[in-house]
Amino acid sequence: MAEDALNICLLSYRGHPQSGGQGVYLRLLSRELVNMGHRVSVWSGQPYPELFEDVELVKIPGLDLWNEGALLRIPSLEELRDPLNVYEWVRTRLGEFAEPRAFCQRVARSFRQANGSLDFDVVHDNQSLGLGLLELQKRVPVVATIHHPITVDRRVALRAERRPTKLYGLWRWYHFLPMQLKVARQLDRILTISDASTDDIEREFKLDRQRMRNVGNGINLDVFKPLEGYTRNPNRLITTLSHDVPLKGFSFLLDAVAQLRRERPELELLVIGGNVPRERTLAKIEKLGLQKVVRFRGRVPAEQIAREYAEAIVAVVPSVYEGFGFPAGEAMACEVPVVSTTGGALPEVVGTDGKAATLVEPRSPEALAAAIRDLLEATPERRAEMGRAGRDRVLGNFTWRRAAERTVDCYREIIDERRSSQPDAPRRTWVEVGTGAEKGADTTEDGTTGIAARTGNQSLGTC
Repeated sequence: MAEDALNICLLSYRGHPQSGGQGVYLRLLSRELVNMGHRVSVWSGQPYPELFEDVELVKIPGLDLWNEGALLRIPSLEELRDPLNVYEWVRTRLGEFAEPRAFCQRVARSFRQANGSLDFDVVHDNQSLGLGLLELQKRVPVVATIHHPITVDRRVALRAERRPTKLYGLWRWYHFLPMQLKVARQLDRILTISDASTDDIEREFKLDRQRMRNVGNGINLDVFKPLEGYTRNPNRLITTLSHDVPLKGFSFLLDAVAQLRRERPELELLVIGGNVPRERTLAKIEKLGLQKVVRFRGRVPAEQIAREYAEAIVAVVPSVYEGFGFPAGEAMACEVPVVSTTGGALPEVVGTDGKAATLVEPRSPEALAAAIRDLLEATPERRAEMGRAGRDRVLGNFTWRRAAERTVDCYREIIDERRSSQPDAPRRTWVEVGTGAEKGADTTEDGTTGIAARTGNQSLGTC
């Protein structure tokens, strides 16, 4: 009997791994928790996550208004019978990002409709931070991961914009922030992924540091690794752009590439991931004469990203701020030398000793260009040595097992606190730890059976 196995509900208002670091976190943390013997149910809105087969997916469908194929579509009359859909549609048309709040309300409604039959030991939210979590917390301990404070995104975006109408639009978009601050301050625990993120969340969200835990992140070492049979292109730089927003510092990298092209006209930049670049970005590329230099590969599977790393000579992370920095860690795992800014947690990921990466200040095209030039002119032996040092750093510090173990320690901490405050509550143990969504029945100490009707592809909520 596996008394220590936990029944975990992971929440994410959107979960696709190609949507950014939050999706990667959801996919790989859930797999590692299952590998440790726990039962994991992922509840997600669209775009739905790509989970490993041993992880259960419960779909919480929303309006998916930010789907690139049907951006800000008009809902059907049937969809608008649901008050939550009306709320999400109206708020979105007013310029707000209403998706996280609507998602958490849908989850809370599903818990109410279950009428006590859901028997999770803990609910773990992936930076939705909607008001519905406070309702869930009355039933079960709730923790949330904050990858980095979105207040930083807002400040950087406002700083980069000068047009009054756009400034107003940004203020409307970030209307969800007061809600997130309110919810974060009331949850049982807040998990973070770096020391820098912990410091910034404490400052920006005014959180009690005693209620925060840095559990770290991991890199998917099954995919991101050195590959045989590939030759590095001596003129190819590579970067990742999950979202074309000022926080990612892509504009500064374009300036740096334009400078380097005067010396190395063969130089090219491959951009992985993200939506179609913004008009401002495309205009800048044209102004700098980089139309044939910058290639946007779009969203591709992780395996393809690893192959692209295998052919690149230098990876560049120009971000103004990162709560962690998956692209830096993934490049190092593939033994690619890295040029990175010091924005946010990036020094924690790449190290400050210069062995695996060169660090430069954010927002400086000149510093980026100088660091890239130095690596392009270095000997192949030096670049190879940096690559090996980078992979060693990832292996020693950024595995998903390590992150999952720290996360479970936090789960147990708040579960024990809840039990000590409610000593008469029945304690559930597992008869069997399932290897898939179908396996595992659970009973309380008095022999009653909890919910058993879980399938690998459920859909809850009315939409």
